[in-house]
Amino acid sequence: MQREHWGSRFGFIMAAAGSAVGLGNIWKFPYLAGSEGGGAFLIIYLAMVATIGLSAMIAEIAIGRYAQLDPIGAFKKTGGGPWVIFGILAILTPFLILSFYSVVGGWTIAYIVKSFALMFGGGSGVGHEDQFNQLVSSPVEPIIYHALFMGLSMVIVLKGVTDGIEKASKILMPLLFVLLLVLVVRSLTLPNAMAGVKFLLEPDFSKVNSNMISAALGQAFFSLSLGMGALITYGSYVAKDSNIRTSAGWILSLDTVVAVLAGLMIMPAVFSFGMDPGAGPGLTFITLPAIFESMPAGALFQALFFIMLTIAAVTSSISLLNIPVAWLCDEKGMSRSAATILVSVVTFALGVPSSLAMGVWGDVQFFGMNFFELLSYLTDTYALPLGGIGSCLVAGWIGYGKIGREVTNDGALPFALLPVWKWICRIVAPIAILWIVATMTNLA
Repeated sequence: MQREHWGSRFGFIMAAAGSAVGLGNIWKFPYLAGSEGGGAFLIIYLAMVATIGLSAMIAEIAIGRYAQLDPIGAFKKTGGGPWVIFGILAILTPFLILSFYSVVGGWTIAYIVKSFALMFGGGSGVGHEDQFNQLVSSPVEPIIYHALFMGLSMVIVLKGVTDGIEKASKILMPLLFVLLLVLVVRSLTLPNAMAGVKFLLEPDFSKVNSNMISAALGQAFFSLSLGMGALITYGSYVAKDSNIRTSAGWILSLDTVVAVLAGLMIMPAVFSFGMDPGAGPGLTFITLPAIFESMPAGALFQALFFIMLTIAAVTSSISLLNIPVAWLCDEKGMSRSAATILVSVVTFALGVPSSLAMGVWGDVQFFGMNFFELLSYLTDTYALPLGGIGSCLVAGWIGYGKIGREVTNDGALPFALLPVWKWICRIVAPIAILWIVATMTNLA
């Protein structure tokens, strides 16, 4: 069976940027910037993205395009032998991530519904923290939204690479940018908004410490969809005459712009209403709804915000779902429809205990963590970093002859920084990623 390819370079960039742009950019980046000191964190984050992040992204796309296969097939063809274990990890990791990511995606859909109810006078009448806790602790409601989110992702992936993932990304990504810009403009027009802008953009290097550097490196790495097989899989659909480096540059730039714009949307609003910029994960589902409630036409802007957040979540979830689907198609000979339905159903089922862990199964602990926290900890702390190290080592050492030629299109596109890229993949990136693991393990 002939392998599908992207219909256009623009389509690939939108799909890959959509994979990278997710809840990590709009949910996690602003609260990390808030808790880690603002401007200094942003500068370190940008430096990490432009060096280690870009190098690892080029490596993963090149591995995928060289092999024209799913991650297991790609590592088998590029590295062989024991390196295949990184391919297996790259299939298992996105499956585990999607199971709880879809639960959070379901929360965003729930908040769209609640926003429209608020617009038409159907507010819950409870505080924002109580409203969020009622949602996530319910044994039924979040599972229904989890099913809706998973079903939406399944429908898109069912339609294939060009007619499903690419077409959806070419619509959803521009829409996400439009909604984000509308919300940024609204936030910047609030009283005292410039205090938030100053906090985000003006660096205070006295706040720099090892934890901030580790957080910036971790966010740069994880927000680019590295280490999970997504870019290897998407890279396998890239045409052989395409310029991997410029495509990676565009993907990285779009991902970073979304993160910075998310900060410019959230921080001015937080400072305008005297909220805590370091409020943590609750910033999105508790603090922001309280802010929206206090501004004119707040229910409308809240609805727009959660529509945008859902779009970001969907563009990432379809890339996660497509990874095990591609493996079943490539390695097991399944049809795309059968593979997509099978993976979607199993992923949904695994997500149910993650949802229940926020409520009725909250007392069921594994190493002091509930089921949701355990999956998040294992994937963030170990699986993703190990996957990233595997990609860098295979590209920089084991398969460098093959992958180096892939990066330059067999010499047709000379790359003056090829030796720098090689040594970042060989030495710098693996050491930096191991540092993330060590730091996160100590913090845990």
